[in-house]
Amino acid sequence: MATVNMKTIISIIAAVWLCVSSTVAFAPSSSRTFVATRAVVAAPTALNVFGNRKTEAQKEEEAAKAAKFWQGEWVCKDCGYIYNRAECAGMYFEEQGPGFRCPQCSGPRRRYAKKVGDRVGTTLDGGDAPILLFSFGGLIATIVFGVWAVQNL
Repeated sequence: MATVNMKTIISIIAAVWLCVSSTVAFAPSSSRTFVATRAVVAAPTALNVFGNRKTEAQKEEEAAKAAKFWQGEWVCKDCGYIYNRAECAGMYFEEQGPGFRCPQCSGPRRRYAKKVGDRVGTTLDGGDAPILLFSFGGLIATIVFGVWAVQNL
């Protein structure tokens, strides 16, 4: 009969406890209550936060801010989603950070392009050219290293 030492028994108990606790953590509980939430869409309006009309200076300030940004549409080149400012916290596309993702296909911000009429252009961050350039460069370096390794080993 094989002898089992104490470390083996403790590691088996720990593994079983880990499996059970992780499955219980993701199991639905009857004591939890789920509340249905409704998304609030921020739309541009002529009223400020407190319901008062905006002054002329505030309107001019908003117009000056809007003039800094692209007035046309931004389109995701992967899925064709057109950026809607009201769906994205009222922010202009240019104000979105580098971590912004397409709400429809989760494509990165660099996959968006300006749409002028029926034509879709490219963004200022270079598009896919740097990725393709370094990918092909890495492929060539790998092939060169492989040839060198075969000849010198």
